[in-house]
Amino acid sequence: MILYVLKQNKNAESSAYGKYFAFPVIEETINLDGLAEHMANHNTPYSKGAIKGMLTDMVSCIKELLLEGKNVKIADLAIFSLGIKNAGGTMKADEFTVSKNIKGVKLRARATGELVTKNLKLEASLKKASATTKGATQATTNTTDTTD
Repeated sequence: MILYVLKQNKNAESSAYGKYFAFPVIEETINLDGLAEHMANHNTPYSKGAIKGMLTDMVSCIKELLLEGKNVKIADLAIFSLGIKNAGGTMKADEFTVSKNIKGVKLRARATGELVTKNLKLEASLKKASATTKGATQATTNTTDTTD
């Protein structure tokens, strides 16, 4: 169940000024330890510790491969890649320098397989968050709404 709250666009420069939009309520962020425990509870012969060790190694290996200029695809999850944050272009190629024209590197993740948007739309169930919901920013009713 995905809980949402409504927020009004307050940007007077926007064509959507004054309109209300739904935003998801995130109640908790699960770390690697929590993910390992969750996975261990799904009838697996592996312990939480073994799973956490594999996940920790996976994260390190993904970072290493990305920094080598490779993309990493995990089926039904995402393709991980790096992007470059440009600080501005130059009129001539020989004027371009890393220190002046690149701000940094960013991680990108594109959903694949079972996690792509069209599959999530079919499975997602949405519910307006109430005022008592942890993380809700305004009072709303508990009306179930599965429309787009």
